[in-house]
Formats: sequence, C-alpha cells, structure tokens
Amino acid sequence: MGAYKYSAESRADAVALARSSRRPVSRIAAELGVNHETLRQWIKTAENAERPEALAESTKDAEIAA
Repeated sequence: MGAYKYSAESRADAVALARSSRRPVSRIAAELGVNHETLRQWIKTAENAERPEALAESTKDAEIAA
C-alpha cells in the first residue's frame, strides 16, 4: 500500500477527539483541517476494529480471496 497523508497516531487522536466531543464531526474535521468524510471513515474503521466479529469477518474474507 502507499503512504498515508496522516499518520496512524494523528488519525487515532482525531478519532478520540471526535468521540469525546459533543461537537459535530464536520466541525471537528474543519478544525483539524481534514475532510469530514475522511474523519467519518476513520471513526468507522476504528469502530470496526474494536468489534471482535469484524476481525473474524476480515480473516474469513481473506481466506476466501486466497
């Protein structure tokens, strides 16, 4: 895969800020200088990573693809 514009740490910090704030995601994204849909995707990815069944699904998909 290619290089990311934002480090994993930056993405994690942005997700943590969005989760802890009562402000809209679009406002937080604007303050951070990222697209609001990008921040929404980071949040969605973080939520999926926290679900144990998400890991099982991705492993199953990888096995099927192989």
